[in-house]
Amino acid sequence: MQTATVKLYSLPYNNVKTYLAAILFVLGNLAMPQLFHLMPQGGVIWLPIYFFTLVGAYKYGWRVGLLTAVLSPLVNSALFGMPAMAVLPAILLKSVLLAVAAGYAASYFRKASPGLLLGVVLAYQMVGTLGEWAMKGDFWLAVQDFRIGIPGMLLQIFGGWLFINRIIRK
Repeated sequence: MQTATVKLYSLPYNNVKTYLAAILFVLGNLAMPQLFHLMPQGGVIWLPIYFFTLVGAYKYGWRVGLLTAVLSPLVNSALFGMPAMAVLPAILLKSVLLAVAAGYAASYFRKASPGLLLGVVLAYQMVGTLGEWAMKGDFWLAVQDFRIGIPGMLLQIFGGWLFINRIIRK
């Protein structure tokens, strides 16, 4: 896959577009998990709660990403009971790490490629896994995304690249 020129933004908190974009990405993060949870273990395999956080942070900056990262799991948990309260801290940690990593990569490299998105996904997953291990004290639970969630990470990398470069290119 070739790297395409795409407009990347860093919207400030005092811009209404920041909140509109975040609301749209939160809505995406509400709908996507509902679809994937229709299949057995769809959430742990496909990691759908992170998809629009990655896209929002990469395309519109860390502020949109951070709003999406925090609101998506909280609203999903309040409305649908997923993620469960027991796993909510770990998911919030990984979501925030993803928003920061994606926002930083986009502002530093000013392009979106599968290789850069691979780096973002590995960064948030590795640091998030260490944080989850520290929180839960269970290494095997902490590495669950690496044991079961590889399809979800691939969806984030290649689906995220497609979404950023082809669907919301402008």
